[in-house]
Amino acid sequence: MSAVLITSAGRRVELLNAFRSSAEAIDPAMRILACDLDVEWSAACHMADQAFAVPRANNPDYIPALLDICRRQAVKLLVPTIDTELQALADARDEFAAIGTHVSVGHPDFVRIARDKQETARVLARLGLNTPPSFTPEEVREAPGSVPWPLIAKPNGGSAGRNISVVNDVSQLPDTSGEAFVLQELLKGPEHTINMYFDLGGKARTVIPHRRAQIRAGEVEKGVTERNEALCQAGWRLAEQLPGARGVICFQSILTERGPVVFEINARFGGGYPLAHAAGATFSTWLLQEALGLECEAHDGWTEGMRMMRYDAAVFEES
Repeated sequence: MSAVLITSAGRRVELLNAFRSSAEAIDPAMRILACDLDVEWSAACHMADQAFAVPRANNPDYIPALLDICRRQAVKLLVPTIDTELQALADARDEFAAIGTHVSVGHPDFVRIARDKQETARVLARLGLNTPPSFTPEEVREAPGSVPWPLIAKPNGGSAGRNISVVNDVSQLPDTSGEAFVLQELLKGPEHTINMYFDLGGKARTVIPHRRAQIRAGEVEKGVTERNEALCQAGWRLAEQLPGARGVICFQSILTERGPVVFEINARFGGGYPLAHAAGATFSTWLLQEALGLECEAHDGWTEGMRMMRYDAAVFEES
């Protein structure tokens, strides 16, 4: 009996349910598994058919633990969900493939670029894509008159909106003693996430933007799909010029007066994926089809104007 494994499952119940519905349509006997550092306090783990406790993603025992689960549970598809596990999983793709597990992650070089915001900006600029001017804190201190104030400061390897701040002058630059930061032009305009699906051959099969109407803790809370031609073209162009993407990625863009400006790439499922799923871009189905050797039915015929309004729910269990 084969299975899907969602790693770092946390509270990603919507994602787990998307895979459950996709699996039921393809193979009703397929199990949906989840793992996390703290299974007891993971809502998604409680909703899975079976859950496993694993070390932290940055622990050297993390990959061996996942390989052991995949081997014992006949996992056909492993789906990562957080940035800190992507590089290790990308580097170990062949090890998983050797035991029959397909990992939904891009080429290690692609992941390396996406995990480094400064490098992302350099690569996008080199490819001729519209991206905001980016600076290190040292560059700003040395030449404050040459930067487009105000700036937005972000941890270079951060995610989920952690430690982001607006910087209006040199006195507000972040403390970089603990981690590296990148500073970028503070863009004005509506923010969009553009979800994309790449098949096993690296071909982009769909580009689905949604406007982030309201955000909470770095994740979209209210959003709507929009078939904006400029945003869609930015996605197709990105796919042509930045090789190595596989499976699911998303990128962030601000729709400015000078057009879409791309400022971040995520080499994984975005938090707003359930909106794309509801609009007909069922990435979970397409991943399963490819992992099982079936014909991939990926398409770009998703529904524009699909709205998502999230609310809090709870999982209860007696201790």
